[in-house]
Amino acid sequence: MADSLERLYHAVLAARDLDPATSRTARLFQRGSGKMAKKLAEEAIEVVIDAVNGNREAVIRESADLLYNLTVLWASAGVRPEDVWAEMRRRENLLGIAEKLPKTRIGKPPTPHTARRPVVAHDARALRKRH
Repeated sequence: MADSLERLYHAVLAARDLDPATSRTARLFQRGSGKMAKKLAEEAIEVVIDAVNGNREAVIRESADLLYNLTVLWASAGVRPEDVWAEMRRRENLLGIAEKLPKTRIGKPPTPHTARRPVVAHDARALRKRH
């Protein structure tokens, strides 16, 4: 997977200066990081909805869109895939590959910067994809 994302990342870099009339990637770069972030969020929501609805094939398709949009945002932010892999290795060394770092350190009170956001529950029956 890392090789595929590396290839995608380099393709995104190569496409960012193409004609926005013919290149989705160039169009996203032209519209800026706000539009890139919005597209990434939309794709993430679509993956979630399809997963909750049990639509495996749609999860696969939407995950590919999600990874594309994540890669575009990385390129815009100056983040390289190897930067992310290094962070993954660092976390693996601390907690194991299948664990996420806690937002706060055990024994320390949360600071405004590390305070957790509230969790919002959704009724899965109410989730619908926009088309």
